[in-house]
Amino acid sequence: MPAFASSLIGAPPAAVKTIVRVNAKTGRLERTPVAPAIPHIASVELDQMVDRIANQQGVEAPLVHSVILAESNYNASAVSPKGAQGIMQLIPATAKRFGVGNAFDAADNIQGGVRYLRFLLDYYHGDYTKSIAAYNAGEAAVDKYNGVPPYAETMGYVRTVARHLTAQRKNQSSAGTTVSQPAQPAEPNAHPHIQAELGADGLVYYKTP
Repeated sequence: MPAFASSLIGAPPAAVKTIVRVNAKTGRLERTPVAPAIPHIASVELDQMVDRIANQQGVEAPLVHSVILAESNYNASAVSPKGAQGIMQLIPATAKRFGVGNAFDAADNIQGGVRYLRFLLDYYHGDYTKSIAAYNAGEAAVDKYNGVPPYAETMGYVRTVARHLTAQRKNQSSAGTTVSQPAQPAEPNAHPHIQAELGADGLVYYKTP
């Protein structure tokens, strides 16, 4: 393992500071996380990190790069107005769900984001469009509309990731790198089918038969 990767993975969680702002629409006070200063990671090292983690999780590397480009453009200290954090813009609930201890640690964040993509690809049987839409809007919204939700942000996000994905695959091909084929819909019984159920508490729960 490269020295930079081990040091990033082993880094202690950074204290996340917050500021309180007035929401112009609701007039309510909202607490927003402020990203800590993050050491710069050279693009080559970051590319290698993404490729390695994608390969470990069995996710097409160009897809991971495309999501990162759309989410933060490789900014490990990015924070969205909705509180999504880090390079793959994980909201705290998603970060916790996929075992991310420090969302501002590049390796930790990418591990969690790729685990989420792997889950979505399994859940939607290799359907890239639904998986990408769910990364932006959540599985509940995609399941509700049985496809890309009619949200301007999500529809634009899907188009942006698809455009990046085409470019990323061409870049890898022209560089002589073997490009893995897109995941195909799973054959019956090839993977445990993941079922979504709405609980009495209003939360969505996922289980396998």
